[in-house]
Amino acid sequence: MSNEIKYHLNDAILMAYAAGSLPEAFNLMVASHLSLCDTCRAQAESFDALGGEVLEAMADDAAVALRPDSLEATLALIAGGPVDAAETNETACSVLPKPLRDYVGGDLDTIRWKPVGMGVKQAILPTSKEASARLLFIPAGTAMPDHGHHGTEMTMVLKGAFQDEDDYFARGDVEIADSDMHHTPVADIHEDCICLAVADAPLQFDRLIPKIAQRFLRI
Repeated sequence: MSNEIKYHLNDAILMAYAAGSLPEAFNLMVASHLSLCDTCRAQAESFDALGGEVLEAMADDAAVALRPDSLEATLALIAGGPVDAAETNETACSVLPKPLRDYVGGDLDTIRWKPVGMGVKQAILPTSKEASARLLFIPAGTAMPDHGHHGTEMTMVLKGAFQDEDDYFARGDVEIADSDMHHTPVADIHEDCICLAVADAPLQFDRLIPKIAQRFLRI
């Protein structure tokens, strides 16, 4: 499946994930993407190994007194943790990647969707206050309101596809949007689109109705 993924996580995000410095919602996004993407998983593992070498060097220099299991304990704190081949293959028969299924306690049949409008539904996931996470169901051919971003938003396609002014995003692809991006995502006409979206700040809507709805929908 990894050779079908065109849009990956950048090194800054993967390094922050390895260091354990991302908000819970972003950790969930990264772990879910890694379970589908061999390329990013290999890069993340290289950052884990680099961190281990740094810890070992610190221990050798006696800069810090470390317990024998310090490296293992540090890696265990990284949300999502390493994903083995069995877990990766197992996700092929599910819409939700394994880290996300574990987080919500099941696959799509366990999700409690709430209508947003125009057939769009969302399910807000419980995470820490630093960032939000939600699942979005967008009917085929439906356009989301055009919007910008006050912070960083990452959106990963779990089923179907969407396109915007930048490109076309299918299962496993991650679009990373920042304050410089303004776009109008539209679900592919052939299939309903389901996405995981995480953000560390509210979206920025131009039109009045989305602005009014924003406070109630927590977007």
